[in-house]
Amino acid sequence: MERILLHHCRALLMDEAATVLDDAFVVVEGETIASVTPTRPAGAFTQEIDCGGNVLMPGLVNAHTHIPMTLMRGYGGGCDLHTWLNDWIFPAEAKLDGRAVRAGADLALAELIAGGVTTIADMYMHTTHIAQAVLEAGISANLSCGGVYFGAPGDFGPDTCKDCENQRILTEEFHGAGNGQILVDASVHGEYTSNVPLWQWMADYAQRKGLGMHVHVSETQSEHEACKGRWGLTPFAILDRYGVWDTRAIAAHCVWTTEEDWAAMADKGVTCVHNPVSNLKLGSGVAWVPAMKAAGVNVALGTDGVSSNNNQDMFEEMKFAAVLHNGVTHNPLALLPRDVLAMATRDGGRALGRKTGVIAPGYTADLILVDFTRPHLTPCHSVTDHLVYSAHGSDVVMNMARGKVIYKDGTFLTLDLDQILAEVRQYALPKLFGDAAPR
Repeated sequence: MERILLHHCRALLMDEAATVLDDAFVVVEGETIASVTPTRPAGAFTQEIDCGGNVLMPGLVNAHTHIPMTLMRGYGGGCDLHTWLNDWIFPAEAKLDGRAVRAGADLALAELIAGGVTTIADMYMHTTHIAQAVLEAGISANLSCGGVYFGAPGDFGPDTCKDCENQRILTEEFHGAGNGQILVDASVHGEYTSNVPLWQWMADYAQRKGLGMHVHVSETQSEHEACKGRWGLTPFAILDRYGVWDTRAIAAHCVWTTEEDWAAMADKGVTCVHNPVSNLKLGSGVAWVPAMKAAGVNVALGTDGVSSNNNQDMFEEMKFAAVLHNGVTHNPLALLPRDVLAMATRDGGRALGRKTGVIAPGYTADLILVDFTRPHLTPCHSVTDHLVYSAHGSDVVMNMARGKVIYKDGTFLTLDLDQILAEVRQYALPKLFGDAAPR
């Protein structure tokens, strides 16, 4: 087993106090953090990494995304969510095959890794191709297929709903793969893209297989109100009636959720995944994150798909989350930098059922190094303030995922970026857009 020493770093531990340990020594054994000390530990090391006095922090957790949608970056802008989906995204996605999905996933993984992400929760189709890409890239992922069913409830069955079979195949082939690198979650794309029999089937499958759950919830006012018109209940409440939340679960967006929803989420242990940039770009609204947190809801952070963001820079997402809520509440203390950092690390790890997001013995060795010698990070009066308000994904100079360095000083160690770009340009984009494919 490799034994790696990271030294000469300022370590942001992401404990409850957001402790910064100056000139720390962090030992990694295999995939796990073995010790964190202010003095050099005894013993020999397979490798020593001099961090150059820069900031070592837990790898970022992007808790809601759709990575193959990188192929549609900037496509269909200027629309509300439902126009964007129905007139632009769904027609393009209908042309996807496994090879194109793999190309988009590889491109997204390069962006995520270079920006300091070590764990994702992804919902998309052709998910086995995404799983293979993730395994090779080296980060961790909770994967789901986004269950959809538009048929008549009376016609539903595991044999008539393709996503039931997709869920079964994904679970059997990849749940726990890579020593837990991949976890499979059950999923319902949303209340408005499915109906009761699928909710019941997914809820039961998650219970039987010990899986988590991943669902879009109350992203727009029209979605939320239409559900209340159908059922007399909010999307969260109607899904709760059919057991969807009776497992570890994440609810993406939650822009229009209610105080009653928040109480139920806190009671069930359901995490809200906040996607501020996507929600603002699509004009969906603002999720009331400080109020949710006050109600006891765990809140994580995600980018959503690149096609509605238009990047996967989690540092940008942290800044948006912080300044957005300080602004709309007229309260500069609404979300402090340490709160937002927790959403992007420790609380995201908790949401996905993973021991990541903290630098402490026993946690997965998901660690990133941020170069604090950059002009926009100088001088440094507060490490946490700088990480949220000043840093960019491009400031990440090392990404260690599960104890393995997969990116360092601009070089990808598990990905062939030239090959990925060629596949995107020569196959995936022409597959979706034909002669109109962007360069």
